[in-house]
Amino acid sequence: MAKNLVIVESPAKAKTIEGFLGSEFTVKSCYGHIRDLAKEHNGVDIEKGFQPIYEVPDEKKQVVSELKKLAKDAEVVWLASDEDREGEAISWHLAEVLKLEPSRTRRIVFHEITKPAILKAIENPRTVNQDLVNAQQARRILDRIVGFELSPVLWKKVKPSLSAGRVQSVAVRLIVEREREIADFSASSAFRVVALFHDKKENKHFKAELPHRFATEAEASAFLEACKGSDFVVENIETKPAKRTPAAPFTTSTLQQEASRKLGFSVAQTMAVAQKLYEAGHITYMRTDSVNLSELALDAAKEEINKAYGANFAHTRRYTTKTSSAQEAHEAIRPTYFNKHSIAGDGSDKRLYDLIWKRSIASQMSDAQLEKTNIYININGQQHQILAKEHFVASGEVIKFEGFLKVYLEGTDDENEEGDEGLLPNVSKGDKLELDSITATERFSRPAARYTEASLVKKLEELGIGRPSTYAPTISTIQKRGYVVKEEREGKERKYVELSLKADNLNKAVLTEITGAEKNKLFPTDIGSLVTDFLVEHFNDILDYGFTAQVEKEFDEIAEGLKDWTKMLDGFYTPFHQNVDHTLDEAKRVTGERQLGTDPASGKPVIVRMGRFGPVAQIGAADDEEKPQFASLRAGQSMETINLEDALELFKLPRIIGQFEDGDMKVAIGRFGPYIQHNKAFYSIPKTDDPMTIDADRGVELILAKRKADAEKLIKVFDENAELQVLNGRWGPYLKKGKDNYKIPKDRHETASTITYEEALEMIAKSGEKTGTKGRRKAKK
Repeated sequence: MAKNLVIVESPAKAKTIEGFLGSEFTVKSCYGHIRDLAKEHNGVDIEKGFQPIYEVPDEKKQVVSELKKLAKDAEVVWLASDEDREGEAISWHLAEVLKLEPSRTRRIVFHEITKPAILKAIENPRTVNQDLVNAQQARRILDRIVGFELSPVLWKKVKPSLSAGRVQSVAVRLIVEREREIADFSASSAFRVVALFHDKKENKHFKAELPHRFATEAEASAFLEACKGSDFVVENIETKPAKRTPAAPFTTSTLQQEASRKLGFSVAQTMAVAQKLYEAGHITYMRTDSVNLSELALDAAKEEINKAYGANFAHTRRYTTKTSSAQEAHEAIRPTYFNKHSIAGDGSDKRLYDLIWKRSIASQMSDAQLEKTNIYININGQQHQILAKEHFVASGEVIKFEGFLKVYLEGTDDENEEGDEGLLPNVSKGDKLELDSITATERFSRPAARYTEASLVKKLEELGIGRPSTYAPTISTIQKRGYVVKEEREGKERKYVELSLKADNLNKAVLTEITGAEKNKLFPTDIGSLVTDFLVEHFNDILDYGFTAQVEKEFDEIAEGLKDWTKMLDGFYTPFHQNVDHTLDEAKRVTGERQLGTDPASGKPVIVRMGRFGPVAQIGAADDEEKPQFASLRAGQSMETINLEDALELFKLPRIIGQFEDGDMKVAIGRFGPYIQHNKAFYSIPKTDDPMTIDADRGVELILAKRKADAEKLIKVFDENAELQVLNGRWGPYLKKGKDNYKIPKDRHETASTITYEEALEMIAKSGEKTGTKGRRKAKK
């Protein structure tokens, strides 16, 4: 039996660490948190000073039993969970549940999973930091209190089965407010004027632009008319040096943003891949808000830059974290070995590692040296009163020394960038240029961009809301709860005017463009907007950006030992609980009802409102003698923007599209979208099909495809418990027990049909993460 037991959170991390230690060490995984806040009293005994009530979940009891036995036999137990607050809490829970003796227990932390880092940590153990544990407990308990006290209010006043959260609700508010800002935006237009010149000496074309835009078509047209027959002469040339400086190495937030821009990763995908890279020993810890690099890392980066690119490309930089709330993980995300330019693994692993390596190495490289040139071009024509104040400017830049640009250039979220900078010809002052054409194009102002997952993370960080460990779960949660959707939406055609002057001929064309098309943007749902409005009205403090940021600062103070966590919770809870009681007693139920007009067929009012299963259009009133008609809104429609014409279209469903196997195929829209009903079975209609135009042939095709998929999905049902099944999913086989799904290890995917009942129970016990659950927990009073 090994003298030392090392406990970490995941099997992958355990496997990597085990390779660095000798036979006197046994490394085991606890599979994440081994206990959680109990359901009883919402997991908190408020009367006893917010003391948490913990329980070990059934699926973790076997893990606990195994660890207890190993810990009893070991001389020393090393708690090696991650170095952030959550990791500290995991170590504390382990010590509590396993009843570890302090004299035989060591807490070790490391920022990277390499042999030197592990051995150094073992040489410098410490005890569990109770301040960090208390900060994590305070966060968990406060969030539990907010969620479990607010949710029943929403059930009673808005809609059953809703839930609320402290940080999540604020994130939804940001998205709701941005959507309304876009809806209220009124675009204005102006004419951008660009000339295409020809330099005969170099036989090269280049563009130049007027520094300002014309407000009206008449002004733009008058300017182009004045340019007829004019000469275009180089008035002045300005050339000045410039430089670009590399971005700092990645924090959690900037990694999520850049992986979204350059790789198309979601925030959750970025963190999942980064976790794999960290546990495999490829990168340093991935939950951090520090941009600092250790002296060891700086030396290693310099050595690699000298070797790969030359000494003139190396420039050591010591970045400092601007935010005062930077947590205890005090180094940026970087490769563990700078001389490893690439890694083995799947495509996602390789691409994210490549991004991290390039960003880290570029941060220690020289500035890029540029030469910026502006050419000012006078217009010499007969209509001096119009042309006197006008001139064109051509801008360009030349890279004199690549520096860090040889490796990496940071992305941007700016959707309104317009520029034609490039190489310019070698002209001289007084040169006469040949005009090829001048184009005045109508351009429209744009509203603020909708949030992507990455830009939402950036905004939350700017406001001081959340911390590195909370961004990904926050964004995932608001989508799972149905308050926000991430999707693509088609744009609309818009006409614009283009005036062009070529060979002294002025032409006008009315062209069309697509505007408003969106890809992977976050949109609020109707229920998300309705809940946000209700919470802002009745719980404005909870939804206030400054208040939420202040709470985060108080968690930081608890982590630093400057504030008592129970007093912090007490100061929050008393007024909050009073407000909950007042709202339950006094607030009116809300439905978001909006009058659209009158149904021309019946003369009855047409409204939209929130129904039990989602937003609906309604013809008639509840107190009419004749029962009102209802129709669910379609995907992409909103109660705030739908008009009377679109609402009336909804009442053309349900409709019969034909017969199949002696039964009608009826198309309708339900709480989960459009579907076909046939012989008491339901078949979803994909987004690519329009329920208003789908025909019988397509209906039969969807029915048969669904039957085939269902037949292939079931792999095995266990005789010992019919609720336990092996099913085939999108990502391979998985276990389903009741409403909960559990992962099956990849090495058993091909032999999933041979899994025994005992093996299935063991997989459930060791499953650190459910692949999905539909179950909801209700608060207990």
